[in-house]
Amino acid sequence: VLLMGLVLFPVRVALAALLFLLMWPVAKLRLAGLSAEERAQPVRGWRSWVLHPMMLLLSRAVFFSLGFFWVKVKGRQAAPKEAPLLAVAPHSSFLDMLILCVAGLPTVVSRSENTSLPVIGALLEFNQSLLVSRKDPESRRRCAAQLSERLQSNGRWPQMLLFPEGTTTNGQALIKFKHGGFAPGVPVQPVLLRYPNKLDTVRWTWKGTGWVQALWYTTSQLYTNITVEFLPVYSPSEEEKRDPTLYADNVQKLMAQKLGVPATDYVMEGKLPVWKLGCLCLPLEPPARKALTILQCTGPVLLCLSMSDIKTLVQKMMDACQPGQETCIGAQELSSMLQLKVAAAVELCGLYSKDEQVDLRQLALSVAAVSGVWNLDSLIHLSFSLFDGDGKGSLTEKEMSDLFSALLGFSQRHVAALYLEVASAGPPTQGE
Repeated sequence: VLLMGLVLFPVRVALAALLFLLMWPVAKLRLAGLSAEERAQPVRGWRSWVLHPMMLLLSRAVFFSLGFFWVKVKGRQAAPKEAPLLAVAPHSSFLDMLILCVAGLPTVVSRSENTSLPVIGALLEFNQSLLVSRKDPESRRRCAAQLSERLQSNGRWPQMLLFPEGTTTNGQALIKFKHGGFAPGVPVQPVLLRYPNKLDTVRWTWKGTGWVQALWYTTSQLYTNITVEFLPVYSPSEEEKRDPTLYADNVQKLMAQKLGVPATDYVMEGKLPVWKLGCLCLPLEPPARKALTILQCTGPVLLCLSMSDIKTLVQKMMDACQPGQETCIGAQELSSMLQLKVAAAVELCGLYSKDEQVDLRQLALSVAAVSGVWNLDSLIHLSFSLFDGDGKGSLTEKEMSDLFSALLGFSQRHVAALYLEVASAGPPTQGE
């Protein structure tokens, strides 16, 4: 495999890159000279029947150059009027984009940031993709309205294609489908992706291979098999039309049954799998126990610390969380405070955030909760000591959100309803 990779990888990647460059002028030509109003309408005329087949041919050539010589197709793709939406799962890799060639280049939803990428941005414009900024609520609302308009256009717009899992997984289970694409209540055609190969090289997942590794392993094979199966169109019931979450869950269960894998309630928040419990997000792998293990078995030299030593470390962190002081610190400062190796401090920070910083309140409370040293009353007192910033004896909505984030090991952004219920008779206090 290594020898083949040394030969095939550079040749195939270079050829794919060349084909991508050829796609760029075709993509730019399709919308050239059109006004903003015209771009907001489906492309018609020669821009469609000349340039669309050219782009489809080039797109398929890219995947052919990467070793996807054959695509086995089962079932029949429905017409846009029959099923305006294609729901594809499992989503395992960036190489899943081959489904766009099989389905005739349907439109997709993409992050607005992707438009700044060379060539990719032009391809998204060519495709008349819906663009959304995940950080902008107004952008999400606008995208939802445009999605509903297109799906309910009675075939005026091309089919939409979505990966309802919203992220890549290892394909061993289907995580909970996001219900946004099901909100318009139109019929959906489920589409299954399978990679029936001796070696599973395409997966690009959380705690798995990176995209460069996946590309290297895949292009190092002589060829890669893929099977696309179009299932019968799923028409929602009246109850499902009223409840997009129910609609999405039922389609997820159907597709999981056909794939022979479980349908789970886990979703991906950021890069972490979590389980939704009401308005709370419970991480699949809470960081507190890992953090406790790091603290127990590390230091200036490798030492196994006792629980009394852990209590001392937690107290150090609490002492640094005085009112008016900054509680977010970097790995270097954490290393000095707790006398940890820098590598261990970096690992601790990585459990709670994407950068080399950690909120001392979160680290102290989560470690205290799993250590077994503090009883429930002591933990409640500790919680209010850390998160009742003004010492008023009660918690605001923001403070309660931060408290839950610390206890559960994951940022909780949707506790407003829970806080209103808890605070119906007044802000939550330590005695309650």
